[in-house]
Amino acid sequence: MADDTRKKLRRVTTVYWVLLLYIIAALVWWFLSLMHQNTSMYQLQRQELGIIYQDTASVNYRQDLHNIEDQHRRNVTKYVGEGITFLLLTLVGALFVYRAVRRQFRLQRQQQNFIMAITHELKTPIAVSRLNLETLQKYQLDEPRRSKLLQMTLQETLRLDTLINNILIASQLDGRSYQLSNDELDFSHLTSDLVQQFSSRYPDRVIETGIEEDVDIRGDQMLLKLLISNLLENANKYSPRDQPIHLQLRSDGSRAALEVADHGPGIPPEEREHVFEKFYRLGNEQTRKAQGTGLGLYLCKKIAEDHNGTIAIEDNQPEGTKFIVHLPVNSNT
Repeated sequence: MADDTRKKLRRVTTVYWVLLLYIIAALVWWFLSLMHQNTSMYQLQRQELGIIYQDTASVNYRQDLHNIEDQHRRNVTKYVGEGITFLLLTLVGALFVYRAVRRQFRLQRQQQNFIMAITHELKTPIAVSRLNLETLQKYQLDEPRRSKLLQMTLQETLRLDTLINNILIASQLDGRSYQLSNDELDFSHLTSDLVQQFSSRYPDRVIETGIEEDVDIRGDQMLLKLLISNLLENANKYSPRDQPIHLQLRSDGSRAALEVADHGPGIPPEEREHVFEKFYRLGNEQTRKAQGTGLGLYLCKKIAEDHNGTIAIEDNQPEGTKFIVHLPVNSNT
């Protein structure tokens, strides 16, 4: 599917350049034709003037010659001005069309990747949960194995719930149909609760925290929970299993700073702006091992901006990625 999209893009690009060169060639031909016509008319008018006036030193001859030369210069200025204007308009329009077409193809490719990813993301938790439940139904298992299967099923259902929430919230935020609340929130307590829930879901994952107390902000509790959850899920996805996830929350009096760091492969500097785009994911969807839909980080940026905040990416030392979210604190505290 990706190869087919690239072939279509190359085909459209080739046609685009052929048409652009043809338009420019036609514009140059039109300009040269007008200039040649103007020069021919100028020479013809001078010849006629020489026939009419035998005395080239007369005042009338000089006046008429001056008028002919002035008309010739005005035509040259007009044709040059029109030519430059049409050329600039053509180039600006061509650039706009070129960028719009490439943007459309990139969006189409990202949507195709999203469909492939969402198909896998929906089928996997359903299949795993069904298999676990069928196993529990058919076999009399000991308590540790039953607990393990139930825990796995719970993780998959929570993962499915997060996925559906991401899709619904992204659609509502894009359509401006979601009404953000502006409640007073204990961001420290909210973050601690989510870390505990995350640890319950992934008991084998070590998460090191440093959460400053009494960091109060104003915002939408559900969206902020989604922001923190997506950052934790992203770190869990890319960080090696034997490496911890680091979460820090602090305040400088005017802004709250939430940092989530992993020890994964990191994000190249040239990709850091793109990872916040909708449906964008690093690598090839057909060969990528990490799960995801390309909505998590897009939502993180959208939620941060809707709360008058920012999100940025830094390198985590010695390796990995650190996401830093800045949000304004509650001025009433």
